[in-house]
Formats: sequence, C-alpha cells, structure tokens
Amino acid sequence: MSINPAMRAALKAISYMDLDIRKTYKMTRKLSKMLATLYTAPEDYTIWEHPVEREGHSVPVRIFSPPQPGGAALVFFHGGGWVTGDIDTYSRTCVDMCSQTGHIVIAVDYRLSPEYRFPVALEDCYAVLREIYGGHFEGILPEDITLLGDSAGGNLAAAVSLMARDRGEFLPRRQILIYPATSNDHSEGSPYPSVMENGTEYLLTAKRVSDYLELYQSSPDDLQNPYFAPILAEDLTNQPETLMITAEFCPLRDEGEHYAARLREAGNRVELYRVRDALHGFFTLPPSFSHVSEVYGVINRFLGKDV
Repeated sequence: MSINPAMRAALKAISYMDLDIRKTYKMTRKLSKMLATLYTAPEDYTIWEHPVEREGHSVPVRIFSPPQPGGAALVFFHGGGWVTGDIDTYSRTCVDMCSQTGHIVIAVDYRLSPEYRFPVALEDCYAVLREIYGGHFEGILPEDITLLGDSAGGNLAAAVSLMARDRGEFLPRRQILIYPATSNDHSEGSPYPSVMENGTEYLLTAKRVSDYLELYQSSPDDLQNPYFAPILAEDLTNQPETLMITAEFCPLRDEGEHYAARLREAGNRVELYRVRDALHGFFTLPPSFSHVSEVYGVINRFLGKDV
C-alpha cells in the first residue's frame, strides 16, 4: 500500500518540526530509556550479559537466546546515528530477531558520540567481534555468524568488515545491512537523488543525517576515511556475502544501493532488496507490520532458512 495523502501530510508536518539533534540528543536518550522500561522480554527467552574488555573499558554485550536456539548467531549493531540507542532501547528488536530467525542475537552496546567520537564505536564493535571469532563466546562458531546492523549500525557493520579484512585477524562470512549510512555528504551537493527526494518529509531528514555525522566525527579528516564512510573504500574485494535492504522513502536509499553495486562489482556475492513504500527506521517496528514481516522473509532466505 502506498503512502496516502493524509499520511504524507502528517509526515511532512512532523519532519518540518525536526529538532536539532546536536542540542537534544541527551533528551532523546532519556526519553528512549524511559520507553524501554515499559518492555518486558518473554519469560522463555534466555538473556545474559557478556562484557568485553577493551583498553580499560568494558563494552556491554547482551545475548538473547530463543527457546530453541539453533546455534547460529546474529551479531547486532544498533542504529541511532552513533548518538542515541543502546541495548536496552533495542531489546524488543533483538527479541524479535530471535523469534523471527531462530538465531541467537549478540547485541553490542558500543560507546556513543559526541562523548566518544569516531573511531571509538567502531573499535568497540571490532573488539567484540575479535572475542567472538576467537572462541570466547561458548557454542558460537565462526561459520555460523552473521553481522546485522540498521542505519548507523549498518555503517558499523560495513566498516568493521573492511577493518577485519585489512587487519587480517578474522573475516565475517555474511552481513546484513539495513538502510545503512555509507556516504559522507548529505547536503544539496550529494550525488545521490534520494538525499533530496526523501530528505525533508519522511521523518529522517537529510539535515539530521548531516548533524549525526558532525557529532560522530573527531575531525573533518574523518569524512575521507572509508571506515567512516565505507562508500569511499577504493578496494571492496574480499568482503562478506551481503544482503542490502533499503527503504523507498529513505534519504540513505541510494548510497546503500550504490554500496551494494560496488561490492558486487568487486566480486562479492550481494543481494539487494528495496522495500517499497517504507520509511527509514521501519525495522524496529513489531513483526506484525507488513514491511517488517516482508523483510524477515528476505532475511531468512538469505540465512538459508525455510520460510
């Protein structure tokens, strides 16, 4: 079903009132935390903590196991523009991932900007993956691991796969990137039409993406770093098999699809799926929503599950 005129008008009005995240990120975090306390995970799910030490900091990691786990695992990096979100506010989404895929979900609570700017979040994610691939998470085999990230988390998944290849310590086999941020420019000068087409009236605005990037970067030099903006990587060979999921009315749509095309051109196996009539952020809705149900069908086929 396409977006009807009334819904379009409502989205336009909400987007017009877009608050400056550079000034309101602390309030946004508090509100998200408050809402997260309203959720209680089902009793038949097993949930435990497995922190990972990195340079004097303990990176929180939460593991969600469905009632009958199959042994395969999704390592999840959450969205929120590198500025908001954590494993509490994403617990419902993690449980949904368990229930819809049958996989164990390992959620990484990387440190947020602007208190901890690039590359702190990326290095936190890398450190956790090194522990997992090093056999420090009992029962999790390297061949059964798939990285999954949405939005900023998709950026981190793509970047950590590049970093893993470059450092040579491990290499993820599969990655699922859901409307990821891969570029460094969301101004009117962006080469991607979706930035302008979808950047003002569909909740996530191009201005907000630019503000997130400003809060994430340590210096302007970061904008040219492929670990900051993976689309800048000159060499995209030897990357994981990739499922790229984009949303039709998302400002990040075209850069995600371009990244998928470049991965394929570099010789990697890539599947691209655009969700029609969908907005950025839909993945965190319950599976009863049609777009979410549709995407889990695509994810399960990619993971080799019968659906």
